[in-house]
Amino acid sequence: MPEYRNPNQAGGGTDSRGFLVMMILMIGVLAGLQFWRAKHNPPAPETPAAVQTSTPAAASGTVPSAAAAVSSEAVQASEEQTTVVENDLYKITFSNRGGEVRHWILKQYADTDGSPLDLVHEGAAKLYGYPLSLYTYDQAVTRQLGNALYVPSATGTLSAPASLTFKWSEGNLSVTKTFTFGTDYVIHADTQLLRNGSPISATLAWPSGFGDLGDLQSFSSESIDTSSSGKSDHIAIKKVSGGATLQGPFDYAGVSDQYFAALFLPDHVDDATLVTLSNKIDINKVLRRSGESANGKKPEEFPLLGAAMGSKAGHVQTRLFVGPKDWQVLKGIETTTGVNLSSTVDFGFWGPISKALFLGMRMVHSWIAPATPQPGNWSWGWAIVLFTIFINLIMLPLRLKGMKGMLKMQRIQPQIDAIKAKHGNPGPTDPKAGKMNAEIMALQKQEGVSMLGGCVPTLITLPLLFAMLTMMQRVIELRHAHFLWIHDLSAGDPWHVLPIVLALTSFLVQFYTPSPGVDPQQARMMAFTMPLFSLYMTWNYASGLALYWNVGNFIMILQQTIMNRTAMGREIREIAAKRFQQKNGKGQQKKVIQGKMQTRR
Repeated sequence: MPEYRNPNQAGGGTDSRGFLVMMILMIGVLAGLQFWRAKHNPPAPETPAAVQTSTPAAASGTVPSAAAAVSSEAVQASEEQTTVVENDLYKITFSNRGGEVRHWILKQYADTDGSPLDLVHEGAAKLYGYPLSLYTYDQAVTRQLGNALYVPSATGTLSAPASLTFKWSEGNLSVTKTFTFGTDYVIHADTQLLRNGSPISATLAWPSGFGDLGDLQSFSSESIDTSSSGKSDHIAIKKVSGGATLQGPFDYAGVSDQYFAALFLPDHVDDATLVTLSNKIDINKVLRRSGESANGKKPEEFPLLGAAMGSKAGHVQTRLFVGPKDWQVLKGIETTTGVNLSSTVDFGFWGPISKALFLGMRMVHSWIAPATPQPGNWSWGWAIVLFTIFINLIMLPLRLKGMKGMLKMQRIQPQIDAIKAKHGNPGPTDPKAGKMNAEIMALQKQEGVSMLGGCVPTLITLPLLFAMLTMMQRVIELRHAHFLWIHDLSAGDPWHVLPIVLALTSFLVQFYTPSPGVDPQQARMMAFTMPLFSLYMTWNYASGLALYWNVGNFIMILQQTIMNRTAMGREIREIAAKRFQQKNGKGQQKKVIQGKMQTRR
């Protein structure tokens, strides 16, 4: 029988040596792998003292799986800390509680009390949330994220350009918020909320009061401003639905009042969503100044708007403009689609006219501003004065044309009266009125008389007046602009000097402007109605409007005084006086306030 050797017995020879070589090679490979890993994978950094890391499963004596270990790791700070970021324009104070903003101070602006303007209203923010908090559709999660102590990448004071990151995780939730700051009013935000490693919806919010809430007018002027495919929209307070989600695309979207704005400019326009926030607030609990009246309204009637920018993908990447609605500043900030932010200035019903007036006044201001001292200069007041003079010089040819039209109308007035007498002076509903009016129009056409010729200056002046009123209350350039004793051209004259002077100049305009053909009773009524109207319009409204109106009245009085001394002016007064005598009788002692026309015995 053949002999079989046991390989484990002594003298195994070649098999034993082969096994030994194989073991040596395996040990060498393992040692080489360990050396390669140590060289190419540096050790994990030590956990900061402020961060608490725990693995509950390990503490209980069980060994969790790799996935469970990642999801249960907690990253939290042990105490509340603040980080201040500032440049020449703003000073932003962050808290690591929620990774939110506690103060956003604009260095170049003051509030209604003269203190540095803080766009974060403490009373409102405590009730409804601080800026740059995360808003989710789950209130419990939102509260958890707002109360969490995040780990900041830096504390103390940072000078922009700079970057600041907040991290937090607990259970199956983790958050990363990174903010990047430049030298202008725009910051960049990159935020993401993960659940079990997958992104879930969490919007970046400016949830509560905005701007100078010490001014009651800020409440009524708040709006949600959006731009989609270049088309801007201002959603008024009454139309805002709290918690509603608006789908993009959005060039920009956010909340603003008459002077300031917080606008999100998403990196990915088509992916953006906007949540509109609206809350009602007790005005007495949030006013900065004590003892201020709520104008008789119930406190709960005051709404407070907010906005939150989201992403369909769950990863919010957006720029954020927080600052003044200064025209030059807004024109210089563009979205990723090339749309600038100037459309956020809402000029109201008279928008095109108001905008044209503002741009014209701004141009005049740019000419004279270098010649005025800083700070507290009077440049905007002088810009209003010079711009008013410029407008009245443009209107002068129209006023002359209006006087010529008025004279032509008065010359043919006897013929018109004859036509009316021929038809028996029919009423507007009388069938004869149509034929009479046709004859009158034919006469006017033959003589080259336009019914509207004398009304053109008035038809232009009134829209300019209302457009100027709207504009002066909505451009930040006039906010806190000084002139003489006035400290804010966008607010009422504190001593009511300009409104009182305006009432006098309005009376003089009526006094010196002839109105031939107008019934004396109506003339007297207009002579007193217009001054009262102007007094009411400017008593508590923009003093800049009273300044504009007064300068215009002084110019009109001067122009009318000169025109009344011309041959055309004398002829108008003579015709008017003759018609008045014929209508009222030569023997009567009558006076007409307008046009300084009198009849004497």
